[in-house]
Amino acid sequence: MLKKVFGSAVFGVEATTITVEVNVDSGIGYHLVGLPDNAIKESNYRIAAALQNNGYKIPGKKITINMAPADLRKEGSAYDLTLAIGILAASNQIKVENLERYLIMGELSLDGSLQPIKGALPIAVKAREEGFEGFILPNQNAKEAAIVNDLKVFGVDNIKQVINFFDKDETLEQTIINTREEFYKNLEFPEHDFADVKGQEGIKRCMEIAAAGGHNIILIGPPGAGKTMLAKRLPSILPPMTLHEALETTKIHSVVGRIKEHTGLMAQRPFRSPHHTISDVALVGGGAFPQPGEISLSHNGVLFLDELPEFKRGVLEVLRQPLEDREVTISRAKFTVTYPSSFMLVASMNPSPGGYFNDPNAPVTSSPAEMQRYLSKISGPLLDRIDIHIEVTPVPFEKLSDERKGENSVAIRKRVTKAREIQTVRFKESDKVHYNAQMSTKQIRNYCILDEASKQLLKTAMERLNLSARAYDRILKVARTIADLEGAENINGAHISEAIQYRSLDREGWLG
Repeated sequence: MLKKVFGSAVFGVEATTITVEVNVDSGIGYHLVGLPDNAIKESNYRIAAALQNNGYKIPGKKITINMAPADLRKEGSAYDLTLAIGILAASNQIKVENLERYLIMGELSLDGSLQPIKGALPIAVKAREEGFEGFILPNQNAKEAAIVNDLKVFGVDNIKQVINFFDKDETLEQTIINTREEFYKNLEFPEHDFADVKGQEGIKRCMEIAAAGGHNIILIGPPGAGKTMLAKRLPSILPPMTLHEALETTKIHSVVGRIKEHTGLMAQRPFRSPHHTISDVALVGGGAFPQPGEISLSHNGVLFLDELPEFKRGVLEVLRQPLEDREVTISRAKFTVTYPSSFMLVASMNPSPGGYFNDPNAPVTSSPAEMQRYLSKISGPLLDRIDIHIEVTPVPFEKLSDERKGENSVAIRKRVTKAREIQTVRFKESDKVHYNAQMSTKQIRNYCILDEASKQLLKTAMERLNLSARAYDRILKVARTIADLEGAENINGAHISEAIQYRSLDREGWLG
């Protein structure tokens, strides 16, 4: 007897419905076809034990299972429940009349309990698109899938519940989530707060400007100056995620199984901080069966690269294209996968191998040649994509011991959000540009018009500080953001002079 059950495979951040055809006929044998990987091939052992421990069995007949489309590679253990229900239905051990209305996924334990799966959210989105009535999956993933409206989501703990649902018409408890309520409930509680940072008022101001204009930023300073502490707090002052951004971000994290159990929509912007030993594939994504990398996991959030010169040169170079295009395309012989990667890059570094620069009291000093070699590990084209360079100095004892708290993240975020709203109106005609950091050369000429005094100031600064040509556009972009924070329509000399301070690595004595 032939029965069809429906599951799903995830490629990139999109799902494809898989039809599992189970045919039980006279004879002996278990044949699984349709390009399954080893985890799926091993499923018959898990299924046999799970059924045995729940009063059922795999029939001693010829079982042929086809996973269609047969030319598409399937991977992972999430098809266990799909296959098990198909075998029970095809061998008449249970009666099923409405199997085609449900999409079924789950990994089985030997006692029949279910383990969580990856990609529940994109699978649920696809199930709704294709008109399925319901989605049966492990209870741990139910909240994640229930984000999708107009689809009944049933979280189950054991295969017995699924069998009784189809065979004995027992009801399953539907998981219902008010997506908007869940989203807004968790929106205003950042884990890290700028109020915890003692001193560093100038750097906080710099981080506020970076957040307001979406500018990439690099922090240069000795060990213990607070670079990592400041970077971790940047997501707390970025504008709150929109519902669309939250869905997009949750989808990517769902694909790699990074959503916490019994968690629905991600409301906080992601903060990713990979170790400097990371490979280029782990950073950008890919592999034999492509998965999102760190830059896609930081989509709509912050990617923090601590000790930037310690990363392998090849790893840093793969960042150049995603920083420009805000997406990553991974090509293989049979398919191409695109992952979104619109993130803010925050990097930190010591000014020299010893960690100190031009400090006569430093415990370790480096020669000019050593410094030059250390700094040259970062290529010009990569630095060209970082708008703000700022030096971070150690906090004096007086400020460290001060009991007064600084301005909190909520207050800073309000100013940042207001500046972003100005930019949203400014770039409403453009599909690809949403904030100042993304401006093209043409848009810079249109929106960063300088008066004669400001032009003269910028010219003098570039000549005296020996700023490189690439600094010119960056200064104008940052100055535009400073003006937006003040609510000023035009850029003035004060905005330009502040923006000039944020180009440390372009000055003579840093990179030559």
